[in-house]
Amino acid sequence: MNDRSLAYWLFLAPVLIALGAVVIVPFLYGFGLSFTNWNGVSISSFVGLENYISLFQDGEFRNAFWFTLLFAVATVILLNVFGLGLALLVTRSLKSSNLLRTVFFMPNLIGGLILGFIWQFIFVNVFSEVGTALNIEAMQGWLSTTATGFWGLVILTAWQMSGYIMVIYIAYLQSIPGDLIEASKIDGAGAFERFKSILFPLLAPAFTVSMFLTLSTGFKLYDQNLSLTNGGPFDSTQMLAMDIVRTAFVENDMAYAQGKAVIFFIIVTAIALAQVYYNKRREVEM
Repeated sequence: MNDRSLAYWLFLAPVLIALGAVVIVPFLYGFGLSFTNWNGVSISSFVGLENYISLFQDGEFRNAFWFTLLFAVATVILLNVFGLGLALLVTRSLKSSNLLRTVFFMPNLIGGLILGFIWQFIFVNVFSEVGTALNIEAMQGWLSTTATGFWGLVILTAWQMSGYIMVIYIAYLQSIPGDLIEASKIDGAGAFERFKSILFPLLAPAFTVSMFLTLSTGFKLYDQNLSLTNGGPFDSTQMLAMDIVRTAFVENDMAYAQGKAVIFFIIVTAIALAQVYYNKRREVEM
């Protein structure tokens, strides 16, 4: 038993050391820096809660937070709807199902910066041409307003991540016993009734996983935001991650940016844990 315990901890040791060196120690060190006035160069001095008081009075931080929150809500809904819809499509008896799975998943393999530039070209050129041809003013200058810039980011993220979420739902759909589906067909249940009474309840664990991933993706988005809108116009599409990076590396206010990052971490952790707790209870109830 002792040998097993020793082997267990020796096996975990490299991972635990790496986790501590790369995540835990920098996080604790950064948390300490948030109580200073460190700018990345000069020696810092302790300022207490000054950075935290300032950021709650920072209108730019509040705007970035609300924009990020709205974006996260929109992407969580759309990604789960599209991901589940694609999973239901490719798990049907279609000859092209394997090809469709590959095609739907491929956008997730493209880097975020490249995706942003690709969609920037589409919005600036293709959308403008179509909008001019059809006389639709909203499609002309798609990234030049806050509202259309917001939906531009949502479209990009949905196109990139839907295939990834699809894979999660496929795994859970394929684990559902076929006998249940066959029995429901014999009982005369239609497709919608089967989905409502059998598939949807049994997919509760998949919702827990996919909602956690889509929430974290929605809140932490940075590279697509940078390459698609760069926060414009007038920083109105700037998300929290971009606001923190600009505070740290453009304004050289490292300690203030670290304070923003700590608050950001607390908010995302609280929301993510709350949804996991709620969905886990829902799994037990079903």
